[in-house]
Amino acid sequence: MDRIAGHKSGLTWAVHLSVVILVVMWLFPTVGLFVSSFRTADQISSSGWWASLFTAEQNEVFRTLDPDDHKVADGDVFVVKGSIFDGAPRPISAWGVSSKDVSAYTPGDAADMGGGESLLLQPDGSYEWRGPANKLKGRGQRIFVTAEVPPDFTMGNYETILFSGSGQDNMARAFFNTLTVTVPATIIPIVIAAFAAYALAWMEFPGRPLLIAFVVALLVVPLQLALIPLLRLHLGIGIGKGYLGVWLAHTAFGMPLAVYLLRNYMVGLPRDIIENAKVDGATDFQIFTKIILPLSFPALASFAIFQFLWTWNDLLVAKVFLIDATGSTTVMTNQIVELLGTRGGNWEILATAAFVSIALPLVVFFALQRYLVRGLLAGSVK
Repeated sequence: MDRIAGHKSGLTWAVHLSVVILVVMWLFPTVGLFVSSFRTADQISSSGWWASLFTAEQNEVFRTLDPDDHKVADGDVFVVKGSIFDGAPRPISAWGVSSKDVSAYTPGDAADMGGGESLLLQPDGSYEWRGPANKLKGRGQRIFVTAEVPPDFTMGNYETILFSGSGQDNMARAFFNTLTVTVPATIIPIVIAAFAAYALAWMEFPGRPLLIAFVVALLVVPLQLALIPLLRLHLGIGIGKGYLGVWLAHTAFGMPLAVYLLRNYMVGLPRDIIENAKVDGATDFQIFTKIILPLSFPALASFAIFQFLWTWNDLLVAKVFLIDATGSTTVMTNQIVELLGTRGGNWEILATAAFVSIALPLVVFFALQRYLVRGLLAGSVK
């Protein structure tokens, strides 16, 4: 009875469970990146993003006030008083005066630093640094504190990325540069491929089977194989290292899949509709614009998703055809590489930059994802 048509397989639960696991595996790093983009560097280094909603212990480094400006005589010694916390105090579990032992003392204990110099840190963060004049000089004394830090989120990372940079450090400029590359590089191949797919699907002309086979063969041509010859061609005709060159490069690399995908979808459309339109006197152009394009929207949207994501996330083609010395045309993928080189330790900046770069592709994907499967399955079932 399990094999009778209309009955669900007993493994349906396994399929559903597998889908849920895959979704969670893809969603987990995205959520982590999003949460980390609102955290400070100290929080990221001390705890994982999943602990961001809870109070956690964190090691912090503070300095006392400058002794040259704030020391006050107290008998034979001098004293510097203050508080390590600017705002409300936080619970301190341990502290120290050396990076080798950051939890040597508990709040209320005095650290003996030798030569008559001592430091007392109270539970509320107030301190009292005592010592002779020859000890209390120069910069303030470092205090390593292990304290319980409440959840804290900031928009400062986004302000730094989007508004404070200039030139090659400006992610906002890179965002608009990427849009300038991606939108035309998505629209141009769709327009050209739609005309070509209609011709290969519904127009009779000599050599059509060979042309279809040639398009399929182009699908296996490695991108890297054509980069240098294409760049030399672009430089020879004067369109290298500019937007026009990168648009045409992405168009050329995306055309084989676009033609193949759209042709498979269009050839599966009902023949009666096209024949009736021709009987009524419609031209091929009218059939294409009034009938084929509206019916082919799932396939068009499917390729648009792929082309947009490939172009938006591209680094290799942008490196070869677009990068200039001033950074005025730098795209986001290259901008993140630059941040890795200049701010390799600022994880909060890198997390924010990475999330900014994936935000728009996520919007495009979720807006058009209902057409994705229909477009990919085009021509697979008759």
